[in-house]
Amino acid sequence: MPDLETISAAIATNVRGQRAHRGMTLDELAARSGVSRGMLIQIEQGRTNPSINTLSRIAEALGVTVGRLVEVSETPVVRVVHAADVVTFRHASGGEARLLVGADAPAICELWDWRLGPGEHYDGDPHPAGTREMLSVLEGELTLSVYGKSHTVAADEAVVFSGDRPHRYANEGDGPLRFVMAVIEPREQADQPY
Repeated sequence: MPDLETISAAIATNVRGQRAHRGMTLDELAARSGVSRGMLIQIEQGRTNPSINTLSRIAEALGVTVGRLVEVSETPVVRVVHAADVVTFRHASGGEARLLVGADAPAICELWDWRLGPGEHYDGDPHPAGTREMLSVLEGELTLSVYGKSHTVAADEAVVFSGDRPHRYANEGDGPLRFVMAVIEPREQADQPY
């Protein structure tokens, strides 16, 4: 796995490059993402390690995946992501989310491997309209809450839901929880006439 300094440098380069490619100013990106201009400057200069939520908001505003923002190198036609290159986001409470791979075309798609210990949870921000999430529980039992309604997903079960609503992944059991998740976000759509 690349070290934190290498990942921070890649994030800095990728955010700056994606913003420049779109001709966006820092102020425009701040307005679209809800991330302060000061935080964007810190990120683009590689002086901070942004959270998953911050990276998600920036990626959404730029129309790319989180995977594209944390990529250490260019993406070839076929890309094998080796275990040492998987980016891991560790939660203060002990759980972790591993971004296995991401793609930008034709839709934005990310594949994640999540682990949550007993009593841990993660609150997901709503994604853009039309986003779908698919999860498969590998171990334990997931309590998935979408728009305040809870659903239990056991090991070897799967679920698909609209990720454009507030949602929470929780481990309310006594043992470890592990699930894989795909997030599929449609490309930005043109405004529809009324």
